Amino acid sequence: MTDKPSLDILLCAPRGFCAGVDRAIQIVDLALKKYGAPVYVRHEIVHNKFVVDGLRAKGAVFVEELEEIPEGTDAPVIFSAHGVAKSVPAEAKHRNMFFLDATCPLVTKVHVEAQRHAEDGHDIVLIGHRGHPEVIGTMGQLPPGKITLIETVADAEAFAPRDPDNLALVTQTTLSVDDTSAMVMVLKSRFPNISVPAKEDICYATTNRQEAVKAVAPRVDAMIVVGAPNSSNSMRLVEVGERAGCRVSVLVQRAEDIDWDQFGDISSLGITAGASAPESLVEEVIEAFAERFTVNVEIAVTAEENIAFNIPRVLRQLEEASGH
Repeated sequence: MTDKPSLDILLCAPRGFCAGVDRAIQIVDLALKKYGAPVYVRHEIVHNKFVVDGLRAKGAVFVEELEEIPEGTDAPVIFSAHGVAKSVPAEAKHRNMFFLDATCPLVTKVHVEAQRHAEDGHDIVLIGHRGHPEVIGTMGQLPPGKITLIETVADAEAFAPRDPDNLALVTQTTLSVDDTSAMVMVLKSRFPNISVPAKEDICYATTNRQEAVKAVAPRVDAMIVVGAPNSSNSMRLVEVGERAGCRVSVLVQRAEDIDWDQFGDISSLGITAGASAPESLVEEVIEAFAERFTVNVEIAVTAEENIAFNIPRVLRQLEEASGH
């Protein structure tokens, strides 16, 4: 039997679940325990097929719109971590639905900022990705036309506002820190009076995971991001790895998706996970490499995270009883 080649694995820390994702999954789990199946969830609770399939197996029913939920149901309806437009809870109230909001508190903070700026008479500029659920939710906090979406530096350079001296900026929480900074610089240089957040709205977890990849990627032959292709923060991690100089930086949903041809001649590998990817999938990837290599795993810590968010009061006693 031939000796397996050796492989040094640098495991990024922090990685994987953030406090907002953890809270959202807990809300669905606890609602299922308290109310039984079915529990309806509008949109994927978080962008991870493994997580969604696990909750579906327990009795969660995922829908894209409230109209898919049967009339007269007394089953709970949960809004995803990405947030929703104001019209969604309004429709739920109109239909007398019992709903629980699993929107990440950091997304809610952006919603509140946008509304406050609008009340102050500002036109709002939102940096984000068109069609992403979080962007749809944030734009849906205000009447149509009140928020302008900027996706690229070119958009920022071409933007022609109604009143250049009366603008306010908010951002999607899961963007590339570097890309967003470039767009903010263009907007600030063109519109010096634009009101910007004291700190960009990109959440702590997105920033921390990108900084960890920036530290690890130059030190390894290849980089794997465990996450989903529809997860904005996961896709940004792949891009950060490429920009940091790693010749192979790829996304895998789980170990079975690994293209082994890309990893034939490596001696070092960086691994991280997007904010909606569970640690069990990271372990699965490490085990897959351990079958082909003699692995030495080292954890590369660039930040410590100890943030936790409260869950809705109606579920809190159950949470305490379960020891969370």
